[in-house]
Amino acid sequence: MSTFDQLYQNCRLCPHHCGINRLSGERGICRAPATPKIAKTMLHQWEEPCLSGTRGSGAVFFTHCNLKCVYCQNYRISQEDQGREISVEALAEEFIKLQGQGAHNINLVSPTPYLPSLIDSLILAKQIGLAIPVIYNTNGYELPEVIGRLNGLVDIFLPDLKYYSNSVAERLSAAPAYFQTATAAILTMFEQVGPPQFTADNLMTRGLLIRHLVLPNHLEESRAVLKWIRRSLPQSVYISLMAQYFPTYQAKHFTELNRCLTPQEYEAMVDYCLELGLENGFTQEVAAADESYVPDF
Repeated sequence: MSTFDQLYQNCRLCPHHCGINRLSGERGICRAPATPKIAKTMLHQWEEPCLSGTRGSGAVFFTHCNLKCVYCQNYRISQEDQGREISVEALAEEFIKLQGQGAHNINLVSPTPYLPSLIDSLILAKQIGLAIPVIYNTNGYELPEVIGRLNGLVDIFLPDLKYYSNSVAERLSAAPAYFQTATAAILTMFEQVGPPQFTADNLMTRGLLIRHLVLPNHLEESRAVLKWIRRSLPQSVYISLMAQYFPTYQAKHFTELNRCLTPQEYEAMVDYCLELGLENGFTQEVAAADESYVPDF
């Protein structure tokens, strides 16, 4: 049995450490099968400008997720079962196809549950001609030792850093010890790829870009997250401060989440970034909080 088969047989690919045998059909918290399952591939025009560029980011949306965010905008694929299973070889061909369509990069969206197969697909794709940067687009709830297996295969890490308070993380995403876990993983990502590198036309080719979604009535969470970034990483770090929250999925059952951000809330967070000296990165218009920007799955 290969090392990758052993990872699936006693699954500890994420901090939940389910320990179940996915090769025999058991499902853990993420409910993912052993075979990779994808919901959509597309040239994504709505990522950060340094990723989407003029032709789009080659997004591969994986089905299932190891978080249970009550406000997930992609809940149809993260929490439900939409998608199709795909072999290692066919997944490598999807990467090559996106490259042929002009994608600036390959953007692996929520890939963690399938990491052993994904590694095989990336190795194969590179052998048959994949030459554009690879993005690991993750919710941040990762294990440093698992991230270490991606060394040399991933060029850009695009993690969320969602929460500071563990109580909030457990209540809204069922993620124990989220902050300690995600920050350890993010530091490992930075060790692998370093600060962002760009082409002459401002496309990112390597590095770390941290996303933080500002939630209504949780500005202290945002302040604590941003303060950690400033304290723990070089001042040159790039962040994406996101305003695109809107109440969806189960958010209507959470009083503090049952509305969009106000412009004043978001502007306060932009101002706080500048006060901290976090000047590199991206902001959004509050008008981005619209379901029309969510891909049609």
